[in-house]
Amino acid sequence: MNDEAYIELKQTKPFASMEHAAHLSIIRTSSMLMDAFESVLKPHDITVTQFNVLRILRGAAPEGLCRNEIRDRMVNRMPDVTRLLDRMEEAGLIGRERSSEDRRMVRTRITDEGNRVLEKIDDVVVAEQKRPFNGLDDSRLNTLVELLAEVRRNV
Repeated sequence: MNDEAYIELKQTKPFASMEHAAHLSIIRTSSMLMDAFESVLKPHDITVTQFNVLRILRGAAPEGLCRNEIRDRMVNRMPDVTRLLDRMEEAGLIGRERSSEDRRMVRTRITDEGNRVLEKIDDVVVAEQKRPFNGLDDSRLNTLVELLAEVRRNV
């Protein structure tokens, strides 16, 4: 086993198993990636969750999506999507419109302001998404993606 995992977590005893070591490594890596991404977005007054919603809605434009469709596409699940969308609407990042045919259906769309925010941060987001994987070629990245997908299938 790589000694770096022990040093980073200040682990003095062996991990119970390789699965335990892998589990902690994935969680630690996820936390570090999230912290770095949050610091890139913070100067732009947007959270990772808001970025995720805007990214989803930009991809669904111009039709937009209902709340449950947004919830199902989010990278990180959250229980109160309605409150998140309320705050984003107040900030002018999204707009919502009730269907005239089915009053229960509310379409959410990205606004021009939401698109401006994404356009402003697109380059820094791309750079931050590449930075942690510096030195990994496409073949190794593909292997990483496949291995993580296999782990998710087992969850």
